[in-house]
Amino acid sequence: MRFSDAFRTAYGGVSGSKMRSALTMLGIVIGIASVMLLMSIGNSAKQLIIDQVQGIGSNLVFIIPGGSGGSKFASPASTQGIIIKTLDSADITALAAEPSVKRVTPEVRGQAKVVFENTDATVTYQGENSDFFLIRNYTLAHGVFFTRDDLDSMNRVVVLGSEISKTLFDGRQPIGKIIRLKNLNFRVVGVLKPEGVGPFGIDQDNLAIIPVTVAQKELLGIDYYNSVTVEANPTYTIDYTKNRLQQILSQTHRITDPNKIDFTIRTQEDTLSLLGNITGVMTAFLTAIACISLVVGGIGIMNIMLVSVVERTKEIGLRKALGAKNKDIILQFLIEAMMLTTTGGIIGMTSGAFLSFVISIILAKFVSPSWTFSLPTSSIILSTTVSAATGIIFGLYPARQAAQKSPVEALRYE
Repeated sequence: MRFSDAFRTAYGGVSGSKMRSALTMLGIVIGIASVMLLMSIGNSAKQLIIDQVQGIGSNLVFIIPGGSGGSKFASPASTQGIIIKTLDSADITALAAEPSVKRVTPEVRGQAKVVFENTDATVTYQGENSDFFLIRNYTLAHGVFFTRDDLDSMNRVVVLGSEISKTLFDGRQPIGKIIRLKNLNFRVVGVLKPEGVGPFGIDQDNLAIIPVTVAQKELLGIDYYNSVTVEANPTYTIDYTKNRLQQILSQTHRITDPNKIDFTIRTQEDTLSLLGNITGVMTAFLTAIACISLVVGGIGIMNIMLVSVVERTKEIGLRKALGAKNKDIILQFLIEAMMLTTTGGIIGMTSGAFLSFVISIILAKFVSPSWTFSLPTSSIILSTTVSAATGIIFGLYPARQAAQKSPVEALRYE
């Protein structure tokens, strides 16, 4: 039998029962659309995270107190709430003198209630030096950043994130106003433009940034730092800078055994690698769940094809009596299954792409303006491959059952 004849026969079988064919394809449509949707959203989320990380600067190195045991992904104890006092002013002086370091800023952090008139909120406050704003590429919506003089004079000034400014002032001009932070009065000198989530998962739009000297002495009563951010000199590689930082801190901390290092150094590449692994695993997990519906859809196709074989027993017997071979019968039913899964796959891909686009618009409006629509090529290739494979795998058994029928018994079937 020629392929064109088998194709026409299979098309007649599929189009002869439109409702049953549509219901048979439904599982494939839902499965393929789910795969496309999840892979698209997962890829968009991954790109959003990467863009946010890269947005704070590609040449930054973060130093965190506490060792990580040499693991690239292990978290130091300080990130788990354990107080470690190993980073101090001597470290900052030594790091600032290193030629591969362009800028360095020590950080301390805490949480407190901030009050303006009758409005109050709980915020994360960070103590920073004046280089912090340059290192992090912050931009102002209003006012100015505080200066080195403010640090030296321990002036109680504050730069607010965009959201906490809206909460406290509700559209009023915040510059020059006095707010109370942990029972101390601070004068607002600047308000940041929206910045999103920064390193260590801190919401930068609900952040109060004050001079590190004031935060250490008057709010926290400490003489150590919670972390240090270093901007690498662009004439040196990040790896070289990272190695030099490790050597310097090992010297200032008098560490000779690498297994006893009491600090952790992270680069942007480390962060991106970790985030890429996490989002990749999550996307793969969700896609695997979506593929379950494809298996269900494939089983549905197999069941319908088996019913079709029974209904067309006499037709099969007649064709075999007229000389059709087993491979001709198998080809016909396989083509029918492929038609159903291919058509369902096309509809599913189109639906999935459309839903992904609509959801991306919604997420961009209500979650993050930086959210973008992304449709990875891998999702199209996977959907096409899976829909074709489903037709072959789940169509083969009914096709073999049809081909194995005896023509005599088939013609006598009632």
